[in-house]
This record gives sequence, structure tokens and C-alpha cells, in this order.
Amino acid sequence: MSHTAVIGAGAFGTSLAIALSLNGAPVTLWCRDDETAETMRRGRKSPRRLPGHDLPKSLAISGNLAEIEADTLLIAVPMQSLATFLAAAPDWSGRTLVACCKGIDRQTGLGPVATLKAKAENSNAALITGPSFATDIARGLPTALTLAAETEARALSLQATLSRPALRLYRTTDTVGAELGGALKNVIALAAGMAIGAGFGDSARAAVIARGFAEMIRYAVAKGAHPETLQGLSGLGDLVLTCTSDKSRNFSAGVAFGRGDQPDMTSTIEGIATAEALATEASAQNLNLPLTIAIHAVATGKMAVEDAVGALLSRPVKQE
Repeated sequence: MSHTAVIGAGAFGTSLAIALSLNGAPVTLWCRDDETAETMRRGRKSPRRLPGHDLPKSLAISGNLAEIEADTLLIAVPMQSLATFLAAAPDWSGRTLVACCKGIDRQTGLGPVATLKAKAENSNAALITGPSFATDIARGLPTALTLAAETEARALSLQATLSRPALRLYRTTDTVGAELGGALKNVIALAAGMAIGAGFGDSARAAVIARGFAEMIRYAVAKGAHPETLQGLSGLGDLVLTCTSDKSRNFSAGVAFGRGDQPDMTSTIEGIATAEALATEASAQNLNLPLTIAIHAVATGKMAVEDAVGALLSRPVKQE
């Protein structure tokens, strides 16, 4: 049985490690430091990142990245830290690296798979993305995700290695569509939260989701994605979950912005960085991303939510 490692003991990485190790498969979870690893080994819990969930006895926990010899490594670090982490990590030539983060790097404009290919050139790059919350995965609740790899053979192999009864992985070779769906939906989730936080109501949120989804498809297809990928789990599925649940960090941040408050920035809110990257690109290349540009303006304090809504409502009406 092949050995799998999860690199990153945040909430999502820990939940994946729990799910993957429940059937007795050899899985190692890497923590950033030895002290945290020892605490988790002794208590079989993750009190800071995933409280209330026991770590299976079969799950190995390590604070030493160099000692991990797994064939498949799930890289569960935040998108804005991924490039730096890969540049400082050991040589993973010939091994399969599966990005488990969502977003667009604000410095390079690259998504997770593209970042893996740029920073770990001799590895095999893949991606897991889609509608999921860490607590649901850790509890063993039914979850369906997209597994994207560049070849059908690699996607099939990873699907067989990583699928579990309650963790269903649907494969695709459209890595561009999968990574953009996971990134762009976070921006729209900010907008949906702003609509609710500002008191505009559920009808306004529905409009944001629908028009935001159209903006997602328009941008992704221009980047070479297949539209049907955006209509699946990694696009529409993730968009619906993220725009309708208080457990979504991006939606909750949007609600705070809508109320005129500052969101809790101690947790990762990828939509803010993604909106910045997209707004910069839209300005440079004259792209039609009105919702994204408005969200970036609100998130950076350049525009009030009411003014952003006014600007969007003043745009000419047209055929849908």
C-alpha cells in the first residue's frame, strides 16, 4: 500500500489526514514544528486547528519534513504561502504533489497547480478542490471533491489512492478550470457576504451568485478552462457552499465588510488576495470583471459597500 503524507496541519490538512487514515492506510501528517507534533502525538488531538476531533492511532505525526518518504504528498498550506514553502522545501523530484489550497498568488498571478509546476519542476502536480469544510471531512460526513491532474492515467491513479467511502473524488484533466473555480468562488463569496451584511437580503445574494458565476466562467474560459468544469464541484458546487454558509471564512468576512466592520484576519481569507490579483490583471489587460473589481475596492477600503452596489446597478442593462 502506497504511503501518503499531508503537508500542513491546519484545519483542512488535519481533516484530510484523519479521513485518509481511517481505513488503516499509512498516512503521515507534517506539522510546522516538533513541539506541535509531539503535543498532537501525545494527546491525539489538534486543539488549535481542529478541536473536538480525535486523531486516529494509525496516523503518524512528524515535525521533520526531510524524514517524510511518502509517494504522494498533499500540500495543505495557504495559497499565498505556497510558493515560498516550495522554494524552501526539500527536493521532491519524481513524487506526486497534490495542492490542497485555493486562490491566486498575488505576486505571480499563478494558481496552485501552476505554482507547483513552477517551484517543484520535476514533481507530478495535481489538485484537490471543491465544496468542503474541514469539520465535515473530519466527522466523516459525505463530501465530494474534484481531483485534477494533467493526465488521465495520473488522475485515475490518485483517485484510487485517495478516495474513501465518505470522501468521493471526481477526476478531471482540466487543471486550469479546477484551480480557477476554487479561486474565483472565494471572491464571489465575499460579495455574497457583503450583500447579507449590508442588509440587502437573500434576493440580492442570489443575484450576486448568478452574476458572479457568469463572471467566473467568462474569466476561466478566457484562460483556457472548459466551461463544464466550472459547472461542476470545483466551480458551481464550491460557489454555492461558500456563498450560503456561515462556516465559510470568505462569506463571513464579506458579512463583516457589509456591516462596516473589519473581518477577523487571523484566519486565511483567500478571496481578498485573489480579488487583488484579478483586479490588477483586469486593469492591465482591460478585462470585464466588474464584480471582482468592486469587491477589491471594498476590501481595500477604497469604496463603501453602498457605493459599490450603486456602481454595479448603474451599469447598462443587457441580455443575460
